[in-house]
Amino acid sequence: MDNKQIKGITNLGQWVTWNPETKQMDVKQGGTWLINEGCFADFTAQTYKDSRFLDARGQLMTPGLIDPHTHPAFAATRELEFEMRSQGKSYQEIAASGGGIRNSVRKLREISEQDLTDLIAKRLNLMLAHGTTTVECKSGYGLSLESEVKSLQAIQNASEQVPINTLSTFLGAHEVPDEYREDRGTYIKLLIEKMIPEVADKGLAQFCDVFCEEGVYTTAETQQILESALQHGLKLRFHADEFVSTGGAELAARMGALSADHLMAISEEGIHALAGSDTVATLLPGTTFFLGSNTWAPARQMLDSGVTVALASDFNPGSNMSLSMPFIMTLAVIYLHLSPLEALQASTHGAAKSLGIGNAHGAIHAGFQADAVVWNTDNYRKIPYFYGVNQVASVVVGGQNCI
Repeated sequence: MDNKQIKGITNLGQWVTWNPETKQMDVKQGGTWLINEGCFADFTAQTYKDSRFLDARGQLMTPGLIDPHTHPAFAATRELEFEMRSQGKSYQEIAASGGGIRNSVRKLREISEQDLTDLIAKRLNLMLAHGTTTVECKSGYGLSLESEVKSLQAIQNASEQVPINTLSTFLGAHEVPDEYREDRGTYIKLLIEKMIPEVADKGLAQFCDVFCEEGVYTTAETQQILESALQHGLKLRFHADEFVSTGGAELAARMGALSADHLMAISEEGIHALAGSDTVATLLPGTTFFLGSNTWAPARQMLDSGVTVALASDFNPGSNMSLSMPFIMTLAVIYLHLSPLEALQASTHGAAKSLGIGNAHGAIHAGFQADAVVWNTDNYRKIPYFYGVNQVASVVVGGQNCI
């Protein structure tokens, strides 16, 4: 029944979803969700014995997981840096010695678009296998017009090969490339006057992101770059307040960004700014874990302050080589002090909102795209509880049974 359009998901056990009408999570039991033209159509208590229906066998169903922050367009892994960190080197020390993002840039510039497409497609298939049905994919390891366009084109090509929803982000301001280290103003001008207009004109990305962080891009430079993005019709995302509180969260809120991501070093003022805006706090506990840090984003304080929280993997070769959203949920429960239901909400509804697609994705609800996961377990609490093992039984994307 793989890769076939289905008429519904039947014989449900527990099913859990965000309810856009009540604005809360629902935990239900039993029945069938009917699917029509790729969307959830109606719920019925009836059970169908029909090959055109996916039989959930009385197991758990949730919305498809949404990963709103990933970096899959890289040419080579960086396991040597992983070993260096285990011997006491910090992420910043490795970057200062020529490693980190700049290491990935050198490798990315050498790879062909076809080879990069093949690598990204493999990674998207792995995400799908772990229950991710929608993923945001960033460029950012090219840092030149040619290589950034190549990266975004490869993301687009790979997405056509894998039945997963993809959205693309231009992250030309991920770092300052080696050739502009002593002339960063010229590179920023290149971003604003050449790279952003071409990416927008070619329709290669929906979003623009900047690594707003001490030693990377200042808040003033970030604002300058993202004002250009807005002028060219791109929506805004932020790497903000990861290592040092620079006011990135406050700037994201002021500029109407869809999300501010990382936020391990967010200030009280930053939390207050996000709470008074529609900007989502996208938290990446996998990065804190993989870097061996003890500084976790203050998720509980954000939620209690009224901030919408999303979870994401931050899959990338330097600071988190996991693309499993269930594992991210485990980390969120243990270290961010989210409940299992809050972690599921942040991985579906919250993540959809952070991508600006919350009116059609991230919920099992009539009219929403039929993206869902059937799990080899009987209740939602076991998704983060039973970690290190893939519990996915079936994945449905747009009403198509993919796994």
